Amino acid sequence: MILLAPPPITSALHLSPASTLALVVIVSALGGGVNAIAGGGTLLTFPSLIALGIPPIVANATSTVALWPGSAASIWGYRGALSGSRRWALWFAMPSFAGGAVGATLLLHTTDARFAALVPWLVLAATVIFMLHGPVMRWLRERAAPPAGAAGDIAITAGRPLLVVLLAQLGISVYGGYFGAGIGILMLAALGFMGLANIHRMNGLKAWGGLCINAMAAGIFMFGGLVSWHVALAMAVGSIAGGYGGARMAQRVPQAWVRWAVVFVGLASGVWLYVAHGRGLL
Repeated sequence: MILLAPPPITSALHLSPASTLALVVIVSALGGGVNAIAGGGTLLTFPSLIALGIPPIVANATSTVALWPGSAASIWGYRGALSGSRRWALWFAMPSFAGGAVGATLLLHTTDARFAALVPWLVLAATVIFMLHGPVMRWLRERAAPPAGAAGDIAITAGRPLLVVLLAQLGISVYGGYFGAGIGILMLAALGFMGLANIHRMNGLKAWGGLCINAMAAGIFMFGGLVSWHVALAMAVGSIAGGYGGARMAQRVPQAWVRWAVVFVGLASGVWLYVAHGRGLL
C-alpha cells in the first residue's frame, strides 16, 4: 500500500501537536544519548513514537530519514579504517543498496494493520540482537588480528567466497530497509563469520553498509510520502542534542547500566506493543 502523504498525527496521550513534538524532541534526545553511550537508541525512540500516536509505518520511515544525516556523518570518522579497501567497499555497496531498496519497497506495500501486528516481533527481535552485541564483540576481539596497514582488499576476502559475503549483506540489507534496528551488530557478526579479523575495518564497513541501506530506504520513503517532516525535524534536533550530551557523559556513565536499561525498555516495549497491536498474527 503506497501512501501519497502520511496520515495526520493524533496523540494517543491526548496531547496538543506542540506538546507531542516537544516529547518527540525529548525522546529523540534520550535515544541520541543512548546511541552515543552504548547504542540501541532506536529501541527507545521507535516504541515511544508509537505511544505518542504516530502510526508505526510513519514512525519507522520518519526515523530512517531523520537519523540518516547522522549515519552520513559517522562514515567520515571511519574513513581511515577503510583505507585500502575501496574496491571491497564498492562491492559491499551493491547488496546494501539493493537490499535497502527491496526492504523499503516491502514496507511501502505493507498495510498499516499488518505492520502494526509485526511491530512487537520486530522490536523483540531487535532487542535480542542488541543483547547479543556484548558476546559478539568479545568473540570478535578475541580473534581480531593486529591492524595491518597493508592488508588491503585481499585480506578482507580471504576468509570466505565473495559471493557468500555479498548474499549475507543482501539479506541483512532487506531487513535494514524494512525496519533496521540492530543492523549494525548483524553486519559485524556476519563480517566476523565470513573471516574478517580487523575490527576497525569491520566497523568502517558496517558504517558504510548502513549508510547505503538507509540512503536508499530514506529516498524511497520520501518518494512514497511516508515521512512526517515536522516529526523528522524534531527528531533531528533531539538526536543532535542527545548525541552531543551522550558523548559528554560517556566517560561518566557505565555502559553496562545503559545497555541493561535499553534491554529492559526493549522487552517491555515488545510486550506492550504485542498487547496493543500484535495479536493479529496469532
